[in-house]
Amino acid sequence: MDLLIRNARLLSGGHADIGIDGGRFVEPHGVPAEVIDATGLVAAPGFVDGHRHVWQAPLRGLGPDMTLPGYFDAVLSRRPTPEQAHLATLLGAAEALDAGITTVLDFCNVIRSPSHAEAVFDAYGVSGIRAVVSHDHPAASRGRVTQAKAVFCTAMGSFDDARGGILLARESGVLATMHTGGGVGQVQALSDAGLLGPHLHLVHLNGLTADEAQLLADSGTGVTITPVVEATMGHGRSPWTTFTEAGGRAGLGTDVAVNAPPDLFEPMRDTLRQHRMATATMHPAADLLATVTIDSARAIGLGDEIGLIEPGRRADLVLLDGLAHLPGDADVTGAVVTCLGVPDVHTVIVDGTVVKRDGRLTVVDLPELRHATRRILSVTS
Repeated sequence: MDLLIRNARLLSGGHADIGIDGGRFVEPHGVPAEVIDATGLVAAPGFVDGHRHVWQAPLRGLGPDMTLPGYFDAVLSRRPTPEQAHLATLLGAAEALDAGITTVLDFCNVIRSPSHAEAVFDAYGVSGIRAVVSHDHPAASRGRVTQAKAVFCTAMGSFDDARGGILLARESGVLATMHTGGGVGQVQALSDAGLLGPHLHLVHLNGLTADEAQLLADSGTGVTITPVVEATMGHGRSPWTTFTEAGGRAGLGTDVAVNAPPDLFEPMRDTLRQHRMATATMHPAADLLATVTIDSARAIGLGDEIGLIEPGRRADLVLLDGLAHLPGDADVTGAVVTCLGVPDVHTVIVDGTVVKRDGRLTVVDLPELRHATRRILSVTS
């Protein structure tokens, strides 16, 4: 056995040892090559960010009052070189890992050539994160880094182009991912064309209606909501409550860096607050942890591999500090959702490999990487 995590506090209650071998969770057995003492730490599945423009990490804070048109002008007009795309992606991946995010779906609008694709995929290989990279240029999947098809939403292109992209992805056996607003017939049109299903992943959906939510839930279409950015930039209300009431389970994402933090703690809390206010109920806080683990994993097509700590699944895991004082009968899962943040992310493991230990990343020096990417803000515009 490669790794034994000893005496971890479980989200389900109690404490247990967790075994990892060959990159997967296993029942503890034999003499492990390494032991991590998790006494006082909470073990959770690695967080899954279902929608993130990873390369934009160096632009963090650029637009606190930026609206969507301003974002298009100030951010999407930039043209990083492959070398800059590599550095920027590495920073974004490192910030995600630091926050306990072990998997990202990168809607990678920095890839403009095969050279950019190679640079981005190389950056992910260096970082150690699990990534699903959606783009339109050739690049071979590499272990933890796989591909998806980026599809332009019907508001930015023709429906025929969107349909063609979705069908091409389905025929190729990869996920198609698309921004969409909902509420103006977009979901119904996708349904009428036979395009809904687990092969399709829709993001945002702030105008989602109850009927559309039912179509998506019944078809198993993946849904990711990015509530912090959507509210900050004025996209509209979060559709999480509408989708949940239709029986759906949406994942969460961080989206853009210009006006949002790089972690999933705030999206969980924002979703909880909005849902409680919308329904006038005390919806259990603990339920929101699923939105950034198994629900996000399912939304991006990885629900059979990650998102839970159980034998046979890929060994993506975080150990969280800050709750050792809670009694054994406390709702530790709800406490993770409502009270913790990036400073409490003690250890991060991806595919059985420790990428953050005792509060520090093991592969890259995050302060140095931030310094190295500062120039990207000025030279890519």
